[in-house]
Amino acid sequence: MAKNTNTKKTVDRIRLNIDTYIAGNPTGTFNYRQVSAAIGLNSQAEQKHVAMYLAELAFDGLLLETAPGKYRLPQRSTKATGTFVRRSNGKNSVITDEAGEEIFVAERNSMHALNGDKVEVTIAARIKGAEPEAEVVEIIESKDQTFIGTLKVDKHFAYLLTDSKFLATDIYIPKTKLRGGKTGDKAVVRITTWPDDAKNPQGEVIDVLGVAGENDTEINAIMAEFGLPYRYPESVEKAADKIDAGITDEVVAQREDLRGVTTFTIDPRDAKDFDDALSIKKLDNGNYEVGVHIADVTHYVHPDTIIDREARDRATSIYLVDRVVPMLPEHLCNGICSLRPNEDKLTFSVLFTMTPEGKVQSHRIARTVTRSIRRFTYEEAQERIETGKGDFAEEILTLDTMAKALRKARYDNGSVEFDRVEVRFDIDEKGHPISVFFKESKDANKLIEEFMLLANRVVAATIGIAPKKKKAKAFVYRVHDVPDPERLANLAELARVFGYKLKVKGTPKDINRSINKMLADIKGKGEENFLSTLAIRSMAKAIYTTTNIGHYGLGFEYYTHFTSPIRRYPDMMVHRLLARYLAGGRSVNLQKLEDECKHSSDMEQLAANAERASIKYKQVEYMADHLGEVYTGVISGVTEWGLYVELDENKCEGLVPIRDLADDYYDFDDRNYCLVGRAHNHRYRLGDKVTVQVARADMQKKQLDLALVDEKNPPRSLDQLKGQKSGRPTSEKVGNRKKKGRGRRR
Repeated sequence: MAKNTNTKKTVDRIRLNIDTYIAGNPTGTFNYRQVSAAIGLNSQAEQKHVAMYLAELAFDGLLLETAPGKYRLPQRSTKATGTFVRRSNGKNSVITDEAGEEIFVAERNSMHALNGDKVEVTIAARIKGAEPEAEVVEIIESKDQTFIGTLKVDKHFAYLLTDSKFLATDIYIPKTKLRGGKTGDKAVVRITTWPDDAKNPQGEVIDVLGVAGENDTEINAIMAEFGLPYRYPESVEKAADKIDAGITDEVVAQREDLRGVTTFTIDPRDAKDFDDALSIKKLDNGNYEVGVHIADVTHYVHPDTIIDREARDRATSIYLVDRVVPMLPEHLCNGICSLRPNEDKLTFSVLFTMTPEGKVQSHRIARTVTRSIRRFTYEEAQERIETGKGDFAEEILTLDTMAKALRKARYDNGSVEFDRVEVRFDIDEKGHPISVFFKESKDANKLIEEFMLLANRVVAATIGIAPKKKKAKAFVYRVHDVPDPERLANLAELARVFGYKLKVKGTPKDINRSINKMLADIKGKGEENFLSTLAIRSMAKAIYTTTNIGHYGLGFEYYTHFTSPIRRYPDMMVHRLLARYLAGGRSVNLQKLEDECKHSSDMEQLAANAERASIKYKQVEYMADHLGEVYTGVISGVTEWGLYVELDENKCEGLVPIRDLADDYYDFDDRNYCLVGRAHNHRYRLGDKVTVQVARADMQKKQLDLALVDEKNPPRSLDQLKGQKSGRPTSEKVGNRKKKGRGRRR
């Protein structure tokens, strides 16, 4: 009895000493060996007891196990600030400012914070095996929130039905705040308040876009959804209309006059804004002077004017399926700045002395006056390359030879060769897509591309390479970081399955050459789409910045955007900086320039999202005319809710819901981009060929659903297809699927 009492006292004393040690180490981590040494326990039995006690404390939630056998005190009721992320499926979260950690916030603890709001949260203590959770205690800064949807107006009230991924509820609108909106109208609504005790927020209509379903309405809704301007301010248009071309003798005298040199443009057949032209002149020694001439937009658009501010805010022109939303007013972009044929134009030029074989011997940069004498479409230029016949065929063939030499040198130096087909639609007068065609990059496209790349590269190096003992001046670079190592390793692993070797270590040049070899080897093979898609996904996104790290994908040490100032604001920034520095001006404020770079990068991404959304909308609209038809396709995406399939015939993409795969019980393998059947181990993998039937086309949600067709699943009638529900992911659907064991995360 006495022995048991003494043992208990010993255990109690050891535990007290452990508790004292932990209390005195509130922020540090520790294991049982560290604790044992600190409190003077040396025997194996005593250390075993320490290990067991620490595990017990962790099980009770009094300690946090950060790694196997390693512990620390949980941070209880820790306050933090961050950005609120709202999701319509209820999986709200906050991304903390300090650590960038994403922490779950239940709806009951959200204070009705909206997506993007700056909030203060209290982070609860972690419990072993559970994810951390936070509670919003204050909304520090509310982000202006607008939502796009369809109005429904009843006798006493109105509300907006929205498909936003950031909001699960409809928005209540007082009838006095409708701005003339009617049931069935598409509208932009701003949330004005969200009472604590209310399920729905309240808002007001700030713009009525038109009747839902009409082409202009839906395209403007896509723009508004991404926060992009869909109308040009009248005040800016009026300011632009007052600008005259102004090519006076005085202006010409200040520039190099190249109007007598053979100059032409090569652009898409539907282009109206021509920002670049090429000139070619044979020299007495057999070499050529090739000019890359760019519209001198900044001669007309001065800093901080109403036109410049609008262009800076927009940052880019947006090329939607059926229209261009320009960065500059039409009078400038399609008029006095555009290098239209048989008109004198002010240009900013890079002039190269080149051998007939395409070797650059020297270059110079100058402000010029030029005159294009011919406007070529890509198709017309391609015809001259292929046949050697037609006006200016000799000049185009010479430039083509040079471009091919430049391209070969670029690939030899490590540039990655991605050659993706783009989908385009023929549109009728009402905006309805009537057919699909593919835009492929041919020699004429590549000719222009190579000379633009060359000009951009030279301009960047001109400023980026500082004279000895001097610091490079602040400049705008277009940079592209190295691929994500994990994604690259995963690509190599999957490529190996198909018999291709891919380098993941070595110099960027070696890795890129290896990628190019794989892309060339897979041309025309079943795995082409799969591996080329993964290769693209392994790459980082190119951005604008003042910090030059080079352009990995192109294999350039210095690169910028100089060649499209009509449609990109960074190019206007580059023009101004280049003119300033060539004239001997001092470096500009670095931080202000970096802020403008970041804004331009952000707007570029939004524009790309809007462009993809417009293509998706037209794809669904086009396929709505083909319900019930059967197509072959390639699996272009694999998710926990199903298979995305890209149709071979028209490149339209739709979803085969996972619940329609009734032959087995499928799990999502995110590492290997496939769904795996538990019973039969059948795999649906990215890049696999499948046959599908068009099942549903939801115009409101821009969603196309497909049904798998095989030996066990023959084509169905339209009535049978209409009886199926959409398999799109919502919180309810995902929850039901999980109960069935489908789409389990790994």
